[in-house]
Amino acid sequence: MPFTGIGVRDLLRYGLPERCSPPKPAFGSNKDRFVSDARPQSALREWRDHLRHPATLVAMGAVALILALIGPYGTSDLLRPLPRFGYWALIVPATYGAGSLVVTWLRAVLPPWPFALRMGLAGVTTGLAVAGVVLGVNALALGFVPAPDALPGFVGNVAGVAMVVTLAIAYVTRQHTGATPVRPAPPTILQRVPLEKRGALLALSVEDHYVKVHTSNGTEMLLMRLSDAMREVGDLRGAQVHRSHWVAFNAVRAARRDGDRAILTLTTGTDIPVSRANMSKVKEAGLLPR
Repeated sequence: MPFTGIGVRDLLRYGLPERCSPPKPAFGSNKDRFVSDARPQSALREWRDHLRHPATLVAMGAVALILALIGPYGTSDLLRPLPRFGYWALIVPATYGAGSLVVTWLRAVLPPWPFALRMGLAGVTTGLAVAGVVLGVNALALGFVPAPDALPGFVGNVAGVAMVVTLAIAYVTRQHTGATPVRPAPPTILQRVPLEKRGALLALSVEDHYVKVHTSNGTEMLLMRLSDAMREVGDLRGAQVHRSHWVAFNAVRAARRDGDRAILTLTTGTDIPVSRANMSKVKEAGLLPR
């Protein structure tokens, strides 16, 4: 069965997130509070946006049309042209969606393991996910379910094809992009921070006439305005969530509501308040439900 191992290119292009400090205990057991793991939620949002992109839709439609014309895996004998196109128009997005979801999710949650280990895990997991999708689609669309004695071979065949395609795309992409993904230049403001405290930029906070710079290696007080400091964060994805605070979205470990406001918890355990006027930014980033 076909499988598009698409999504591995994203995995290689952007790399896997580096782990920061170990997470601290959650906020408590109050049921009114909302706690979320920002990275998987952001990955899910990225996956949905990718599937809805016009280029993705056109590509899936073209693949479905080609497969309908060719009629592989016996579909030319089982189905007439129009039902055959409907079958492939269902199975191509289903397998594509499953494969890209698995790889996008793994990119969000896996530590920076060696390339071979990451790709091996991605290939096996994606293969099993696609095999499950193909079984479900065949059962619903064709009423076909392999006999118990043939089921292991069927799953192994589909999963094997999916795994090979995933690893092949990963290898080709690696050759074109290089073994090490190109990372963006660090924010300019880190040049103001002592060398031993430089690390991933997490947040900026106002204290009197100073800006407190939070990094993964500590904090530093700088005599400057918050507006000037925010101009030096570069392309780092984040936003001003309070008149006294700016936050890097990938530094948020958890979030909870606090009335009509919210509290963001950084990977270091520091809490950052979100004002009511800036709640929309946090929701757009996928840190809180809309």
